[in-house]
Amino acid sequence: MAADAPADLSAPMEPLLRLEEARDRMLSGVEPLPAETVALRAALGRVLAEPLVALVTMPPWDNSAMDGFAVRAEDVAAASGAQPVRLRVVGEVAAGHVPRETLEPGTAIRILTGGMIPRGADAIVPVEDTDAPRGVSERPSEVRVFGAAVAGTHVRRAGSDVTAGEPILDTGRILGPAQLALAAATGHARFSVHRRPRVAVLATGDELVAPGEPLAGAHIHDSNSVSIAAQALSAGAEVIDLGIALDVEKAVRNKLVEGVERADIIVASGGVSVGAHDVVKDAFEAIGTLDLWRVAVQPGKPVAFGRAPRRDGSGDVLFFGLPGNPVSSFVTFELFVRPVLRRLAGHTGSIGRPTVRAMLTADVSKAPGRRAFLRVQLEEDPARPGSWLATLAGGQGSHVLSALADADGLAIIPEEVDSLPAGSVVDVLRLD
Repeated sequence: MAADAPADLSAPMEPLLRLEEARDRMLSGVEPLPAETVALRAALGRVLAEPLVALVTMPPWDNSAMDGFAVRAEDVAAASGAQPVRLRVVGEVAAGHVPRETLEPGTAIRILTGGMIPRGADAIVPVEDTDAPRGVSERPSEVRVFGAAVAGTHVRRAGSDVTAGEPILDTGRILGPAQLALAAATGHARFSVHRRPRVAVLATGDELVAPGEPLAGAHIHDSNSVSIAAQALSAGAEVIDLGIALDVEKAVRNKLVEGVERADIIVASGGVSVGAHDVVKDAFEAIGTLDLWRVAVQPGKPVAFGRAPRRDGSGDVLFFGLPGNPVSSFVTFELFVRPVLRRLAGHTGSIGRPTVRAMLTADVSKAPGRRAFLRVQLEEDPARPGSWLATLAGGQGSHVLSALADADGLAIIPEEVDSLPAGSVVDVLRLD
């Protein structure tokens, strides 16, 4: 894989871009993808493209919140353990059934949770407040009530949740399990969401072979495309596997052309520095334009970004060239690719990972002039409830995948400092 650090060239290079400037340029002009209509069960994690209103009232009718007996509150107003009220049981109603009987004075109807309140009833007495046996299927002919009830006791009123025509979910809302349950309960089976971004993933390098393939000579297994694909999926995208390309410009260019025809974003790893075999930038410039390629972050300084037009004139495909070292590839995806994917998917709120403040448990150092993202493990500080400690997860080299696998956060060390002592408080980008 190509190294992060560029070779020593005699020609001057442009200054490194700050993270915010690079990300702003990447997000410039990025709008949510067009909407599509999907079935309820295919909508998890998607973003609503239009607001939803309730198609039905919830609950649609008064129903019981308890297993017990539907009664007239005035009949049991004086009931107590010492002076129970005896009522004749004239019927039963379960969820999904319409009551046949109308409650008359001195009577009760056995009712199960969710059952429709019978005509004439205005309260529910839980079975626990009666002498009726529990779990017995045979309906008693009478029941003694040991507790008073007022009108409305344990009654779920029609429309107490939502009413038909009421807005329930706004445009831009992420559809999680609870939101899908609400949509289903209010009558929706299909609705409009933003299309998922399609991400074409390409690994480059003569040294790479697919995971599981035997290694020979100087070969190593390709882990970058596995990580990138998983990161893209977790960000809500669909993944297109472009495979592995050798360090030959034509081979890389052919793969990129395929990606332009099939994807919204191409993410390539490796080949974006200034080594003799780093051909990805040249290959992309043959089909599109590069906007930037060096950012002041550690790890991951060589990051390429550009655009290429689709042949059908339907707009541009975005291109990200990430470093070859696996940790650099992972970190730069989180910093730059993920926000663009979230914007394309229609997210209107935060499009980056959340951060927390945490205290470093060890001294740290980094390269001058670059913002560092150190792999750390977060744990609650036993001495300061509600606060966090950040401990280095292991070696911080851009090749050390074991430390990345142990990390659940990236501790952010600003450009302006070269080192920080233990006890310093920093922002940590959460990865969990």
